[in-house]
Amino acid sequence: MKIRVIYYAVHVFDNAEKGKNGEKENKMNRRTFLKALPALTIVASTATSFAQELQPITLVKPQTEGGKSVMAALKERKTIRNISSEKLPPQVLSNLLWAAFGVNREKGPFAGGTGRTAASASNSQEIDLYVALPEGVYLYEAVPHRLTPIVAGDFRARSGRRAATRAPVNIFYVVDIAKYKDAPFQEPGLRDSDVQKSYYYVATGLIAGNVYLFAASQGLAAHFHNCDKVNTVKEFKLRPEQRVLFAQTVGYPV
Repeated sequence: MKIRVIYYAVHVFDNAEKGKNGEKENKMNRRTFLKALPALTIVASTATSFAQELQPITLVKPQTEGGKSVMAALKERKTIRNISSEKLPPQVLSNLLWAAFGVNREKGPFAGGTGRTAASASNSQEIDLYVALPEGVYLYEAVPHRLTPIVAGDFRARSGRRAATRAPVNIFYVVDIAKYKDAPFQEPGLRDSDVQKSYYYVATGLIAGNVYLFAASQGLAAHFHNCDKVNTVKEFKLRPEQRVLFAQTVGYPV
């Protein structure tokens, strides 16, 4: 649509140049063209925004068997910063997110919701995974194992520099303090800000550790690091109760 609009605008201008009534007609047609240009630009921009709309990604069923053994993965676990831009296949992306913080039990502890692959204080599951792919940012929803679109555009550079800007997957760890109020077991520490901080930092480390082990078991590269904690708050449309903590880059090693 955008291409057709621009072509039409150029065609009108060209016809104006070839007008039969001389320079006077050319000037008049130029004025008409210039007056119409803003409207044509708006149409073109609208077409672009429609093209950039993201759709939810229903992840394929994760494979919970295969790969290297836990001991072998521990032996291979390491930070690899040189990461290729090669896209991860849908199955690998699904397995990665499930390993990170997916559902591994229909009934979690304290009879409150599902159980996940990483522990959390009182099963609060307070860490959200915001996944930056080349086309946009998504929120990983463990139930029903899908990626829900947050914002279109390439925000991988908010994760870091160098390889992070071109790697296929960047996971942002975001804590949602409000989830402590909904935890199935309300132990006193959930209401103390200092204790909360210790809880969500540990929870982030546990998930990041899962990612490292999965990467080691599959021959992938992973790098846990700091990230832009300022711009992402607005760009990812976070609520006041949410805080950006760290990021982790994953892909194939170079």
